[in-house]
Amino acid sequence: MTDATAKTFRALHQGPDLLLLPNVWDAGSAKLFESLGARAIATTSAGLAWALGHPDGNALPMDALIATAQAITAVIRVPLTVDAEGGYSDDPATVGENVARLLSAGVVGINLEDGGGPPELLAAKIERAKQAGARAGVDVFVNARTDVFLRGLVPAERRVEETLARAARYQQAGADGLFVPGATDADDLQALTRGTPLPVNIMAKPNLPSAPELQRLGVRRLSAGSAIAQALWGRAGALASAFLRDGHSAALFEEAASYPSLNNLMTRR
Repeated sequence: MTDATAKTFRALHQGPDLLLLPNVWDAGSAKLFESLGARAIATTSAGLAWALGHPDGNALPMDALIATAQAITAVIRVPLTVDAEGGYSDDPATVGENVARLLSAGVVGINLEDGGGPPELLAAKIERAKQAGARAGVDVFVNARTDVFLRGLVPAERRVEETLARAARYQQAGADGLFVPGATDADDLQALTRGTPLPVNIMAKPNLPSAPELQRLGVRRLSAGSAIAQALWGRAGALASAFLRDGHSAALFEEAASYPSLNNLMTRR
C-alpha cells in the first residue's frame, strides 16, 4: 500500500458518511469484511491477540503483529489501520521503530492509547509515530485513544473536560483523530465533537445511539472493537462445549457459512 492509500483512508474521516469499522483479527476475517463492503479494515488488538493465544494489553509480540499485518495487506485492497495499543513499549523511540515496521507491512493508520499512563508519554509516542511516517513517505493516520471514559480516570463530571484537554495535547503532537472508547451519552458525544477539530472515533456499546444519530452528533468513525470477535468466541465455545458433551452434529451447521462460499472467498485476489 502507498501514500495514496493513506490519503484515501484519511478522506474517509471527512464524510459525508460515518466510517464504520468492523474490526478484524486475521487475514481471513479481513477478506470477509472487505467482501461485505467495508471501506477500510481495522484490527482489534484483543481479537488479534486472542487468535494467537495471547492476552490483550500490550502482551502481543511485535513480530506476531507485523506478520498478521503483512498477511492482511497481502489479501485486501482497502486501507488497513492497526490497533497498536500503547505501541508495545514505554520508550517513544521504540514505538517509532515499531510504527515504521507496521508501515513497511503496508499499514496506513494506527491507534495509540494512553491507557493509565500520563498524557505526556502518549504525546511523545505520537510525535515519534508521525516522524516514522514522514521518513517512510506515508502520511500515517494516528488515532489517539484516550481511556478517560473507559477506565473512569477522572470523576464523571470531568470526563469531557479531561478528554478535550488531552485531545488538544495529542493534536499538538500530531494526532489525526481522537478515539474515546466508553463514551456513549449523546450530550457527552456532542460536547466532544464540538470541542475538538479532530475527527472523533467511538467504540460500539449496547447503549450507544444509532448510527444516524451518531452522525448527527458529529461522530466521524465507529469501531466494533473486540465485539465481533467476542461474539464468535462465545458462539465457538458454546458449540464446542455441546459437541464435547453429547457429540451431536446438527447444531454445528446452524447459521454456518457454506464451505464453498468461504473457499471461493479465500480463492479470490
